[in-house]
Amino acid sequence: MNIILIGDPVAHSRSPAMQNAAFAHLGLDLRYAAVHTPLADLSARVAALRAPDYLGANVTLPHKQAVIPLLDALEPEAARIGAVNTIYKDARGALVGANTDAPGLIADLRDGGIDLAGRSALLLGASGAARAAAFALAGGGLARLTIANRSLARAVDLAADLRTHPTTSQPTIQAIALDDPDLPAIIAAADLLINATSLGWQADETPLPNPPVAPHALVYDMVYRETRLLREAAARGARTRNGAGMLVRQGALALTRWTGHAAPIEIMWAAFRAEE
Repeated sequence: MNIILIGDPVAHSRSPAMQNAAFAHLGLDLRYAAVHTPLADLSARVAALRAPDYLGANVTLPHKQAVIPLLDALEPEAARIGAVNTIYKDARGALVGANTDAPGLIADLRDGGIDLAGRSALLLGASGAARAAAFALAGGGLARLTIANRSLARAVDLAADLRTHPTTSQPTIQAIALDDPDLPAIIAAADLLINATSLGWQADETPLPNPPVAPHALVYDMVYRETRLLREAAARGARTRNGAGMLVRQGALALTRWTGHAAPIEIMWAAFRAEE
């Protein structure tokens, strides 16, 4: 049986090593492979998952929103977020979309001892990954959430969606552009800064050069390696954390949906680190 990672690009992904190590440990005859999928090929790629030799897929940039109309059903949280990163088959063989990014992020923040209650967060980005982060953070007890994006319209749309689906601990929500003159003051006041953009895979890329973060702040980059953003934040005395834990946690939740097995987290971590 096959499970694939759908995205563009995918060559950098450590998910195949991580998932295949977990399947081998569990004694499952499953194979996980990264399949480069441009947008023009997305519909055909998802349709291929209906074949009996496919169990499901992960979905990464830039398809987490575009994949939704191609599926048969969504888990309630994925529908609320408006982004899918995991596809599995139900008992009837229908393709169901799930979002394991949001709980994966919260689990990793908790692993890092991060308490969101009453805090102020700045989220960079408004894509599928950012949507998962925004909904996860909004439900985590924050007092204030600011969404900053190159396209102000997309940040405004995400903020509106958050207000449409309020949580029991709904924070004050603000949307701004990355070139907003108020951004430096917002950065300085933030307890948590999260990069949910793809900028960071290249060594010199950053969505926010030399961010004026406070020494007490945590700067979290979903890119799962050390990045320029994290280096520059650390130079200002801030705590930093990359997205490795989020990748492992979301992957573990996806594995359980595909197989019904509890994920061997330590095996997945070991496989992830072996790729470094």
